[in-house]
Amino acid sequence: MTGHYPNTRLRRTRATAWSRALQRETILTPADLIWPLFVTSGTGVEEPIASLPGVSRWSVDLIVARAKEAVALGIPVIALFPNTPRELRSDDGGEAHNPDNLMCQAIRAIKDACGDSIGVLTDVALDPYTSHGQDGLIDGGGYVLNDDTVASLVDQAVNQANAGADIIAPSDMMDGRIGAIRRALEMNGHANVQIMSYAAKYASAFYGPFRDAVGSGGLLKGDKKTYQMDPANTDEALREVAMDIAEGADSVMVKPGLAYLDIARRVKDEFRVPVFAYQVSGEYAMIEAAAAAGAGDRDALVLETLLAFKRAGCSGVLTYHAAHAARLLNG
Repeated sequence: MTGHYPNTRLRRTRATAWSRALQRETILTPADLIWPLFVTSGTGVEEPIASLPGVSRWSVDLIVARAKEAVALGIPVIALFPNTPRELRSDDGGEAHNPDNLMCQAIRAIKDACGDSIGVLTDVALDPYTSHGQDGLIDGGGYVLNDDTVASLVDQAVNQANAGADIIAPSDMMDGRIGAIRRALEMNGHANVQIMSYAAKYASAFYGPFRDAVGSGGLLKGDKKTYQMDPANTDEALREVAMDIAEGADSVMVKPGLAYLDIARRVKDEFRVPVFAYQVSGEYAMIEAAAAAGAGDRDALVLETLLAFKRAGCSGVLTYHAAHAARLLNG
């Protein structure tokens, strides 16, 4: 049923700011944001990342300061990614299992300082720990082995849960890893630790600055197309999500974000579960480049893109703009 002009004038409700606010269908708040942070070695260390202007790696003590900042801004969760020193990287990524690795140090420090006032989400994948830059264990031909990798990811996940992680986020795209991690968490007394699965993670061209941030970019041999999804596929994403939900994922993620909003919407409509999207490093860098070139207002670009994720059905967004966006929204 539609109205007819002039009885119906759709511009009536747009005429004033108060009316636009009253009629607004989608709301963005700081509680919708997850702030990804990069952890590095040392004390009092901040290392700006050239390909991610405005983003730095932080030593554990300064990561704690960022966590406190997130609490003050109303951001409910931070996501941690380690920049493992080169000398600790190996073919098997064994440093991922070290209970005193950078990730575990940061988890414990944040929980000691902030308790349950903020959630800690941890990445489960081997690429920050391997000398070859792949997300898993490889055979002699460089092929990433599924089942052997899953066994290693299980140990990594339990290690992070033991340190105090609230949400385990497997980003590796191995088959069967969600069920294996869920069983291990249950068996090790971590029944309330959530799993946010990178269920539909695509082999994307938008990841370059992230790989610089975690130190794997220059190490990567080959590509990740044998385990990350083909950007041409959508039905396959639904199969991936269905499997991860059945295996015990509490929420699912679509990655990258803006170029895959159709996937987020299809997943939400099909499964009615919490869906998150990652506004990845390349997307962040493009916004920063556009603002620096005078091609758009930075604040407006940030808020409009984040609103697009919510409009597409996402429960929340992982974004490097989280702190900046929260300040804008709180202002």
